Amino acid sequence: MPKLRRRSLTKAATLLICALLAGVVVAGAAFPAVAMSGLAAKAGADSFQDLPTELTVPQVPEASQVFAADNKTLMATFYDENRQDVPLAEISPAMRDAMIAAEDHAFYRHNGVDVKGFMRALISNFTGNSRQGASTLTMQLVRMSITYGATDPNDVVAASEDTNVRKVREMRQAAALENKLTKDQILERYLNMAPFGHGTYGVAAASRFYFGKEPKNLTVPEAAMIAGLVKSPSYYDALDSAGPGHDRTVDRRDWVIGQMKEIGAITEQEKAAALATPLKVKGQRPANGCTSSVHNDWGFFCDSFYRWWMDQEAFGRTSYDRERRLKGGGYRIVTTLDPAVQKAAYANVQQYLPTGRKDALMVAAVEPGTGRVRALATNRTFGLDDPAKPKNPVSSNPKQADAGMRATYPRTTNPLLTGGGDVAGYQAGSTFKMFTMVAALEQGYPLSHTYNAPQRYPSKYSAERGTDSACAGTERWCPGNDNESMAGMHDMWSAFGRSVNTYFVPLEERVGAAKVVDAAQRMGIRFRQPGEAAVANDPAQADGWGSFTLGVSATTPLDLANSYATLAADGKHCEPIPVQEVKDRAGKALDIASPRCDQAVDPGVARAAIDAARCPVGDQSAYGRCRGATEADAYRVVDHPVAGKTGTTDSERTASLVTMTTTLSVAGIMANPDWPETTTNMDHDIVNPAVYETLADAMKGKPKKDFPKPDEKLVYGDQKSVPSVTCRSVDDATAALRDAGFTVEVDPNRVASNCPDGTVAGTDPDGRTVSGGVVVLRVSNGQSSANGPGRGGPGGGQTSTEGGTSGGVPGGRRG
Repeated sequence: MPKLRRRSLTKAATLLICALLAGVVVAGAAFPAVAMSGLAAKAGADSFQDLPTELTVPQVPEASQVFAADNKTLMATFYDENRQDVPLAEISPAMRDAMIAAEDHAFYRHNGVDVKGFMRALISNFTGNSRQGASTLTMQLVRMSITYGATDPNDVVAASEDTNVRKVREMRQAAALENKLTKDQILERYLNMAPFGHGTYGVAAASRFYFGKEPKNLTVPEAAMIAGLVKSPSYYDALDSAGPGHDRTVDRRDWVIGQMKEIGAITEQEKAAALATPLKVKGQRPANGCTSSVHNDWGFFCDSFYRWWMDQEAFGRTSYDRERRLKGGGYRIVTTLDPAVQKAAYANVQQYLPTGRKDALMVAAVEPGTGRVRALATNRTFGLDDPAKPKNPVSSNPKQADAGMRATYPRTTNPLLTGGGDVAGYQAGSTFKMFTMVAALEQGYPLSHTYNAPQRYPSKYSAERGTDSACAGTERWCPGNDNESMAGMHDMWSAFGRSVNTYFVPLEERVGAAKVVDAAQRMGIRFRQPGEAAVANDPAQADGWGSFTLGVSATTPLDLANSYATLAADGKHCEPIPVQEVKDRAGKALDIASPRCDQAVDPGVARAAIDAARCPVGDQSAYGRCRGATEADAYRVVDHPVAGKTGTTDSERTASLVTMTTTLSVAGIMANPDWPETTTNMDHDIVNPAVYETLADAMKGKPKKDFPKPDEKLVYGDQKSVPSVTCRSVDDATAALRDAGFTVEVDPNRVASNCPDGTVAGTDPDGRTVSGGVVVLRVSNGQSSANGPGRGGPGGGQTSTEGGTSGGVPGGRRG
């Protein structure tokens, strides 16, 4: 038989079989209740009935949107496919009509299969004319559903094969799908699933990308253009203004407009107006991830949110599962970032240390009682430096510079404010004295606990012989104060207010350093350096960490702000959390964003600690006991009851400040993230105003609320009268005071007094003091004093001094 004749017969046979099968499809799809007869029909029916009908329209990947705390300002989107599902009611009628006009005129009349269209395409395809699809919207939805639901790559290929067998399978499943869903449900799913080019999927993403508007606001020409893209999103490219893509898209749009007139969706006048409208597209792709967040200064907060999400087992067993959920789950996430507080923090950071400087100024704000992170700002741009054309200079760290490493400014994605990865944090100096005070209060030491602090204190802790930290000729650590005026008798108010090192080191000795470290952990300090974590979690080692009270451990602005927020919340510690609401694509709120809190410190202890913490920042304690401040301007500028603490490390390698009200805690650290051992001095005149002015801006217009007054027992303890020992010998006076239950110290400096030389001129304190407290004997020099027996004291006034030398971490670095 001639080859051409065999080919013709084969073609004819195939056409006959398909025609018979098509008849069955018509009967099964359009008239399912009609009984078929005849051998050919029966044979076709058996084959058709064997085809699968079950089809699950999968949940296609949908972008997750992340908003600020105001629930309306978009921070960022996360997606693998740029898609946000919208209900049909939020899609303009023009868009619905345009899609039907472009793809399926008979959509609302057929039962999933356009019989006439199928027969016309079948005959055209087998008679050698151009191939025609005749796929209805329902059949196209079936094809896309199979593709998205496939777990085997071969299934994806089979779903897109241009064969009649595939079409017959689609018909079978389309007919079944039409029995499960309404026409509007099918159209809604189709409009949300279809691809529209340039990585956009669904009409919502397409509408925002091409026209910068919501799909409910699409006009006829806009809708017609989007609908026309479905046929071939890469061939019809409206953004290709320099090539043929733009003109092709206009031609296709105009054809769709004509089809809309043909199906009666628009009038002749509306058609003419639509055709006369020039095609103008934006091509504005939404931000994807934190490096392209809507507001660049929100990038560091966005990153903290992303890291938080990736830690939550509720979103999947593995990090891969969690990321897929974020980028394809269609979540609507409301974060805790307060745009007003963030704006204030960033503005103040830029005012005092603009982006582009090697030193980092980092400010974090946390809400007491919830742990909600309200702001994270620094003088860095969140983003990756271009390795081909780097803008970051060579690192200021000599070792890194020798290795050719670049600095972290002006661009970085390192979590500078929150820690993680290679970022362990920065030394926060005397802000850590707070943890010693809390531990002491928990052990029964009241705020009025007095101690005669010397200029340098020979502690029980060890230091390397011959170093500045060691007492001369010994291996004992000898911390000192910033200046000699700080020496003298102090209670916790004055010692905290003036940041007296030689008060807090002996206090730590008496309480036990391990208890101080434990208080810090309970309040929110996380130890990210392996060596420090090992010491912190081993009480035996922690008890030797004498320099801990002076802030030699690494921390972050976020942890520092949160630890002080614990006190403002009456001792309730809350895990720092960047989200306050997470809803899935169905709008159901997930139980994942609630504050995670525990009672870390007794409320009474927290109130007492805050009472002393009002002193360093220029406020006054509820008992009027503040004498001295290291940052008195804070209270004046904030103009609310305020508490906090400054912090400085050895050689001023870092500078810190924490300030807080009852509703917001703000902490700032100035450091060099690339070189912690920098030889550059950090400046409190930079970090301090950046912190307290951020708090002031955040508190504007809000009611003033005072801190609760602490109980007198935690303030004064068990008070006893100090026996009068004036003009008695030192030995007699010492015996009398010890018999009364006091600890006695003798001031080596003589004072003017009417008492004989060498006898006791007076005591400090006199009158009443805490039971078991220290009473210092002032010894007379025998010279007359017009004011009678002298009493020493720490001196008053608002000074700006603190700090001194600090000892080392056991087995670790010096502070």
